[in-house]
Amino acid sequence: MKKYVKNCLAILLAALIPGTMVQAEGAPDDLYAQSAVLMDADTGRILFEKNGESEMPMASTTKIMTLLVTLQNADLEGEVNVSAYAASMPDVQLNIREGERYRLRDLCYSLMLESHNDSAVAIAEHVGGSVEGFASMMNQKARDLGCYHTYFITPNGLDAQDENGTHSTTAQDLARIMRSCMQNEEFLSITREPSWSFSDLDGTRSFTVNNKNAFLNMMEGALTGKTGFTNGAGYCYVGALERGGKRLIAVVLACGWPNHKTWKWSDTTKLMNYGIENFHRETVGEQSLTLEPIRIENGQVEQVRTAAPVESRELLMGEDDRFSMDILAPDSLPAPVEAGEMVGTVIYYLNGEVFDLFPVCIEDSCPAIDYEWCLKQVMNRWFPGNLGL
Repeated sequence: MKKYVKNCLAILLAALIPGTMVQAEGAPDDLYAQSAVLMDADTGRILFEKNGESEMPMASTTKIMTLLVTLQNADLEGEVNVSAYAASMPDVQLNIREGERYRLRDLCYSLMLESHNDSAVAIAEHVGGSVEGFASMMNQKARDLGCYHTYFITPNGLDAQDENGTHSTTAQDLARIMRSCMQNEEFLSITREPSWSFSDLDGTRSFTVNNKNAFLNMMEGALTGKTGFTNGAGYCYVGALERGGKRLIAVVLACGWPNHKTWKWSDTTKLMNYGIENFHRETVGEQSLTLEPIRIENGQVEQVRTAAPVESRELLMGEDDRFSMDILAPDSLPAPVEAGEMVGTVIYYLNGEVFDLFPVCIEDSCPAIDYEWCLKQVMNRWFPGNLGL
């Protein structure tokens, strides 16, 4: 039994390792970006990558995490007091001033629609107590999402380095963060707003910010996204699209430097079209599943029934993708066993790599043979129905 449990643990660990892709015919091979990823937003499966695990600076695409952490930890009606440090941030700026007061919601629109660096720091200081405190919240959220190759130092994405590393991520990690952002309706609402007008809380200054995410008007079904540029990162973009039952996330990092500002749009469009044209939605795991009873050694019954609550899954599948499944369960177990005890695993594979697991559990308890049970068997055999045993 212990050996079997160890095998189960090995399988569970294997499930955490990203699988090898089978990239469909026609995969883009002429991208400008040094690193790129296309993800199925519904499952998190990587459909295409180019150096998707390379750690790179990501400029203002950072701000999708800034907004996500803010939405999950703060009241958007809260009052933000502008510090001298926040007001000192370089372009791009809202040009807020030390001592001014703003509603947090308004600064979130400034953050995402026009990518203002001073608004990002004011938000971070309000939500996290300091930029360092907020960066810790960002890094914890990244770990929660399984982004182990991401390190945040700033809330605005300006190039930065400290004793622990460089402000950076990978295209795969950034896609994972966007996948989480897409599940937040407030995030989608803010990032899709064409423009937003507001004033500081004293009513002395008024602003209008306009959405600079051109991709929202480039492709049918564009949902959300964020641009970025620094000298270290080059042009970057992370965006999402929904069309024909498909929800796709595209990431491009280091996609050219001046004067190649449009390359990120070219690459993003190629990635999205690749996903739309080469993948179809398919339901897998619908076939009937027969589980054999397990023989019980030294048990009061010879065998027990097993069950597995398997579920079908909808996946985006390319023409070369192959689904398969396997059942790992022992032929026998020593008594005693308890109803509900996990004794095996049903494994779903895509192209030979684990993508989902379901437990195989015992349906009926079986105690071990003991003196009392043996006595009862003998008495019932020799005096059937007379002893009430």
